[in-house]
This record gives sequence, structure tokens and C-alpha cells, in this order.
Amino acid sequence: MRVRVYVDGFNLYYRALRHTDHKWLDLVKFSESLLEEGDTVDLVRYFTARVSSRNGDPDAPARQQAYLSALGTLPNVKIHYGRFLTQTKVRPLTAAPDTFVEVHDTEEKGSDVNLASWLLLDGWSDRYDTALVVSQDSDLCEPIRMVKYDLRKPIGVVWLDGRQASRRFRDVASFIRHATPGRLASSQFPDLLLGRNGHVVVRPGTTRRCAA
Repeated sequence: MRVRVYVDGFNLYYRALRHTDHKWLDLVKFSESLLEEGDTVDLVRYFTARVSSRNGDPDAPARQQAYLSALGTLPNVKIHYGRFLTQTKVRPLTAAPDTFVEVHDTEEKGSDVNLASWLLLDGWSDRYDTALVVSQDSDLCEPIRMVKYDLRKPIGVVWLDGRQASRRFRDVASFIRHATPGRLASSQFPDLLLGRNGHVVVRPGTTRRCAA
């Protein structure tokens, strides 16, 4: 069966990848590891936003760009961009609730809406037989329910944090898969890739170089 995969990039990163060595993740290999025999990955839609330099982590945009370039080597991956919204907000201190400070609040906007929109549009257009959603964002429960009950198509959820899936997702999804450390480890890109523009894409942090 044709399977389309919908990946909430930041949900995947913060729930499954952030504190691991598995960030150089080949989304097609990972998706294939979750499928039944006879299923094929038709397309992976990856939803993210461009990060900016942060205090203490000025290299974050370069690392993200390297990963996006690696994804760009996969012909059946489509990247969809949201945006970051940065605002100054006043918040109380935990240790002193009567003391307020101004903070820079950064919020990623658009990924959940974009994911839900493409999930439903592709389903109504009969572009997949089965859908797979890589996210634990509970805002997606309703579009997942619509795919299962209104479009009558099987839809799975990939649970990311190593725990049992919440009842809300178990009630609306056709099946649950888990992003286990073994699946993540076996689904990594090689350290060096040849990008679409002929440039070499190097895994961030590696000291290896191409042979002359």
C-alpha cells in the first residue's frame, strides 16, 4: 500500500532526538522501518521552521541547514516551512512569584496547521492508502480522527518519548508505532553525502572529509 508520512520536525527533535546521537536521521529509512511488509513510502512531508542563532548556540542555523541539505538528497521528501514568532513577554519567577521579568519568548508557528492541512488534502485527494503521523501533538487528534472515520483510511501515529501512547491518540489512531532507539540508530544518514547541487553535505560535528 502507498504510505504518506507526516513529520512534525520540532516534536520529533525535542521528544526523541535532542539528547541522543540520532539527529542525523534519514526520514525515509526511519519511515520504512515502521511499515508492514508490502507497504511503500510514497512521500514524507517534513514540517519545520528556520531556527535563528541563540545565546550560547550560534551554530544552530548551520546545523539545521546541514540536516535540511541531507534531507534534500531524498527525492521523496518534501519540506514545508512554518515560522518562528519571537515576542517579549512578562513572566513571574518560579522562586519568587511576586517578581516579574521580561523574557524573549520564541514560539514555532504553522507546523501543526500545515501538517493537518496536507494530511487531510492528501487524504481527500486519495494520494495515500495509509497515513503515518510522526508527532505527539494532541492538536492533531481531530484531523487524525477525520482520516480514520470520515475518509475511512488507516492512519498510524509514531510515539516518540518511549512511553505508552496517550489514550487520546489510541482512541483515534488505527495503530501506534514507537520511535525506539534501535530504529533511530539504524536509520542514520552516512556522515558524508553528495548534495543535489554537487556539494558535499557533512554531518555536523564529524571530522571526516572526502577523499581527494
